[in-house]
Amino acid sequence: MQTSKKKNTYKAPAEITGVATVSDFNRRVEQGDIHDIINVTEVLQSRQIADMADEICERGTIRVVLIAGPSSSGKTTFSKRLSVQLMAVGLKPVALSTDDYFVPRHLTPKDEDGNYDFESLYAVDLDLFNEQLQALIAGKEVRLPRFNFETGLREWRSDALTCNSDTVLIIEGIHALNPLLTESVAESAKYRIFCSVLSDVSLDGQQTIVTTDNRLLRRILRDSQYRGFPAEETILRWPSVRRGEEKWITPFIGEADVLFDSSFLYELAVMKRKLEPILQEVHNTSPAYETAQRLLGYIEYFKSIPDKAIPPTSLLREFFGGSSYKY
Repeated sequence: MQTSKKKNTYKAPAEITGVATVSDFNRRVEQGDIHDIINVTEVLQSRQIADMADEICERGTIRVVLIAGPSSSGKTTFSKRLSVQLMAVGLKPVALSTDDYFVPRHLTPKDEDGNYDFESLYAVDLDLFNEQLQALIAGKEVRLPRFNFETGLREWRSDALTCNSDTVLIIEGIHALNPLLTESVAESAKYRIFCSVLSDVSLDGQQTIVTTDNRLLRRILRDSQYRGFPAEETILRWPSVRRGEEKWITPFIGEADVLFDSSFLYELAVMKRKLEPILQEVHNTSPAYETAQRLLGYIEYFKSIPDKAIPPTSLLREFFGGSSYKY
């Protein structure tokens, strides 16, 4: 589940548990024997995140950890889990949000349709961001901005931040791997991570759920539960999201020190009960109907399992709730 510049010594969960397809998993559900599969997957992810924290600590020069990933990749929970592991090795992680460095609304670039393009790299004030990164790494006191999304203007926090030699800045966002975002920071001070669903889910050894559909299902559930968006709206917006990913994320995957696979063979078995009614709300006259039916077909392949089987620290909790982390 992890690809790194250093050799990966871990076996895949499928190799350890003997469960490589959804068909295999469903048989284990019928037998009442799923906990080892879930626990092994979760422990492997935890060990891999711990290895990243160890590597960051051992290098001794890392001051900025950059975490990129496309929509619904789990990068937000991943960054929180990595922060805990960094604290465990004696470092002090501090999160910076690139959203707080947005340029004033009237200066935001526009897309081909004339709408504000908040996914553009140039929606970020790169000069200010790099200026403050340099100052923080140098140990200077810095007042950080906070972007007011209602007014479209930048505000300034009353308190200031000062970093010391054991502080590691955690920057998570779609542009984190783009060299222009942190061009003022020395390469030796950066550690780059790409977090996403990297493995297709095999249904029966022949049919698969591709990674983009897996992420779309995650986003449909999250948008419905936490943002009040119906499945139809999420599905119709998805092509635009994908275009933004191809433009701003995919070209820079090669910059990463580590690729982290956030996929779970069994995740739709956990989310099935909540996803089905959401997708069934898409009317047969909607342009999103065909996609909704295709996604429902995937879900129907899984035997449902209760979400209580998933630990509160799991990346999956980001999408259906019950996480022990605050978002």
